[in-house]
Amino acid sequence: METTLAENLPQVTAAGVIIKAIIILAVISAIAGFGTYIERKVLAFMQRRLGPMHVGPYGLLQIAADGIKLFTKEDIIPQNANKLIFAIAPAITAATAFIALAAVPVFPDFTIPEWVPLLGGTFVPSIASDNNVGILFVLGMMAAGLYGPLLAGMAQANKWGIIGAARTAIQFLSYEVVTGLSILAPIMIVGSLSFVDFNNYQQGGIENWLIWKQPVAFVLFLIAGFAETNRTPFDLLEHEAEVVSGYATEYSGMRWGMFFIGEYANMITISVIAAIVFLGGYAAESMFGWLFIMLKIAFFFFLMLWVRAAWPHVRPDQLMWLCWKVLMPIAVINVLITAIVMMV
Repeated sequence: METTLAENLPQVTAAGVIIKAIIILAVISAIAGFGTYIERKVLAFMQRRLGPMHVGPYGLLQIAADGIKLFTKEDIIPQNANKLIFAIAPAITAATAFIALAAVPVFPDFTIPEWVPLLGGTFVPSIASDNNVGILFVLGMMAAGLYGPLLAGMAQANKWGIIGAARTAIQFLSYEVVTGLSILAPIMIVGSLSFVDFNNYQQGGIENWLIWKQPVAFVLFLIAGFAETNRTPFDLLEHEAEVVSGYATEYSGMRWGMFFIGEYANMITISVIAAIVFLGGYAAESMFGWLFIMLKIAFFFFLMLWVRAAWPHVRPDQLMWLCWKVLMPIAVINVLITAIVMMV
């Protein structure tokens, strides 16, 4: 069996890849914006409130109102800040979040109908770039995204920003080890670093999903995913009760908004990775594959909101203790057991 998209589908063209890239940017940006509304509604429901209700029906136009506010709000750069680094830090967070999605298959392949002008008959692949090391590429880009908060906190000449930057370094050094080790065992089973191969490996029914073979790796990856996306209970970088807004304290306007666009894009990326690696992917053999993976992504996205409403924050020392003394040993043991089982 061929393992790369290029080998399986030689008719992939530059136009198809460009169309897929545009779809990723448009759809993920829209979902990231809509995700803020969903989060406020879900948290309100769990806390017996109504959430946004006044702007549009059921508050649906609150997204547009927030967008207008971010685009029109004054962009302030502190006098003593390192202005260049302060300006580009939000762009690093947002850009790496979207670049990471280039190697993630978000939905099955499809062909644009012939009647569509100019683009009719163009094949659009499930993945913008299948480089055979998709997992390493995605994890590497998401890790690079942490340089955004790190540089932002260090550049603004504010004590809360400096503390937020220090927490970024602590969190980065702690959870990345767990993320890599948790995904290593599934990689050993599939024998590939390509998301397409992970999706193909699990075809044939729910009984083939890797979550049944690697439940420990699934739980470890899920926990590390919360730290990767800076979500509760691991939102140490900007915990308002302790460090005001941490690395984002001095930011305003669209620069502030770019940090959170990147955060929600990363939430979607982690949800897609979990769905593909552990929950069967987009079920290429089914005509409703796109619907299946959207439901899986929605489940993981909702889980992140649920945890925020139900779980308390942890301190930085508790995060380090959990990652280094609990999760990492479990991940190493899981890798060793997987290796032994595969050799027997």
